[in-house]
Amino acid sequence: MVATFDKPTYSVRRTRRKEIGHGLYIKDPVSGETLFTKDVVENQMVIPSSGHHLPIGARERLGFLMDEGSFVESDAKLRSADPLGFKDSIAYPDRLRKYEKASGLSEAVICGVGAIQGIEVAIAVMDFRFCGGTLGSATGEKITRTIETAISRKIPCIIFSTSGGARMQEGILSLMQMAKTSAALGRLAEAGLPYISVLTHPTTGGVSASYATLGDVIIAEPGALIGFAGPRVIKDTTKVTLPEGFQTSEFLLNLGLIDLIVPRPQMRAQIAALLQALYVGKRPEAEAAKK
Repeated sequence: MVATFDKPTYSVRRTRRKEIGHGLYIKDPVSGETLFTKDVVENQMVIPSSGHHLPIGARERLGFLMDEGSFVESDAKLRSADPLGFKDSIAYPDRLRKYEKASGLSEAVICGVGAIQGIEVAIAVMDFRFCGGTLGSATGEKITRTIETAISRKIPCIIFSTSGGARMQEGILSLMQMAKTSAALGRLAEAGLPYISVLTHPTTGGVSASYATLGDVIIAEPGALIGFAGPRVIKDTTKVTLPEGFQTSEFLLNLGLIDLIVPRPQMRAQIAALLQALYVGKRPEAEAAKK
């Protein structure tokens, strides 16, 4: 059985570490063009000619997005424990220390409160460099606290997702974070506060099956890989041959899962416009001014 979808006119390619220069030049992994690193950094790590989005860390993303000096990090010292005493090739605590040293982060997400064009928001930004952005108990707790902060302060919530899924070293405690974060978002909705979810490359597994796809507005970066399981697993399970690129943001936009595809340099302005429409324009003082 072969599913009938239009052949995609775009392509997605993972950026290999060796293809990202750390010196004077950067090579575009799509066209092979060599560019000045400075020009790419100024364009928020997006290749100007091809539009290819290179990976960035959570702190860099926050720097591009938030008003200067407005972001205050919360729960920075919250870390995962080792409830199962898990060990594969190395012990889980040793693995966590390895990721912490490589990424400069204590967990796979940075959370806090800041402002976007003067509008206060609670925000969580995931970082793939820490354990593939996997959802562990500390990750889920930090995201849940961010949502609860939005509720207590009556401000919007924004979550940037990038993840390989649930963290297997924590077993069921990792899977529980899907329900916990989703329940917190339910309380946010009951409070009438907006939630904007931004999907970046890649967003998969338990994260894509929970808070990443529960936004009032779901935005994705161009060419992002978004899905639950990988293409091979889907093919083996469903016996259906799916077209190349069926898990990209462009494909999912056509199917209605995603509301907007926004290039990274335009993200701040687009989110600010959504906040104006969904939050600022609906506050009591704004409603009173209309009368």
